[in-house]
Amino acid sequence: MGAQFFMGLLGDTASSLQSFVTVFTSIYILCILAYVLLSWVQLPYSGVFATVQRFLDEVVRPYLNIFRGRLPTLGPLDLSPIVAVVVLLVAARVVNALIGALL
Repeated sequence: MGAQFFMGLLGDTASSLQSFVTVFTSIYILCILAYVLLSWVQLPYSGVFATVQRFLDEVVRPYLNIFRGRLPTLGPLDLSPIVAVVVLLVAARVVNALIGALL
């Protein structure tokens, strides 16, 4: 009885961790998308919009800077958000596979 409970607990923990990784990845990708969209559009000054832009800048820019210096640009287009999202999705799959294999 104790072993079945322990295995069920481990399985539940693995499932919860995998769900967390999936949700975190999805939210971060939405932040990247919002950052890119807000960089294209010039909004009228508002305290709320300035706060949102500052938040996204502080959260997303450090991750995008990893790719910015290493990728060529295509004229005015910056490819770093695309590559960053792909790398994030691949990393999430790898982490979820490792969680599933270990637990």
